[in-house]
Amino acid sequence: MADTSYASSSAVRSSAAQKVKATKKIEFEEKKAYTILKRGMDIIGAITGLVFLSWLFLIVAVLIKLEDPKGSVFFKQIRVGKNGKEFYMYKFRSMVSDAEEKLKDLLKYNEIEGAMFKIKEDPRVTKIGKFIRKTSIDELPQLWNVLKGEMSLVGPRPPLHREVKEYTDYDMQRLLVKPGCTGLWQISGRNDVGFHEMVELDIKYIRQRSLMFDLKIILKTIYIVFIPNSAY
Repeated sequence: MADTSYASSSAVRSSAAQKVKATKKIEFEEKKAYTILKRGMDIIGAITGLVFLSWLFLIVAVLIKLEDPKGSVFFKQIRVGKNGKEFYMYKFRSMVSDAEEKLKDLLKYNEIEGAMFKIKEDPRVTKIGKFIRKTSIDELPQLWNVLKGEMSLVGPRPPLHREVKEYTDYDMQRLLVKPGCTGLWQISGRNDVGFHEMVELDIKYIRQRSLMFDLKIILKTIYIVFIPNSAY
């Protein structure tokens, strides 16, 4: 007969560890100098990106309109930012124009555990949408959010309100800083990373945040644009 005592005790320890993690608070302190310098980097980066990538914005806009003339070029959605403040986040539209109405019928096919929704073969994604999502080009309009001060170039992924409603106190710590256009989650496999792993990456970023760390993430993101990861 197989000895199940070890497996049972391991499961108990794992469950206990999850409970401890779910209640553990990180030591958070606003770094004034870093915050000021980071905001300066955000403004310069956003303006530079919007100016020098304007040609790309135009090309993507035309391609989106050619595939679906009735839909808009941009997609805006209410997201939750720092300290729970809501804002409209902008993206290039990568789905059919009635994607939000179709979402409720797809929630049961969610392939990611936790407070997120992703399916690899999402039927709502357009042809041009597949490309701009794979290369993260669809995220470029968020530079406008950065310029407005609602987002940063680097930070946790901005969640939806329905996702935040499922957060534990531990998960809520993601909202201690401004959300970002890119972050550790985006450069660490993205859709291969589950919700709980994403939270841990965000907590790691919040603990270790610095200008050098931000620059490393930005450079890694640029690399991924040319050699895409698992985004879909």
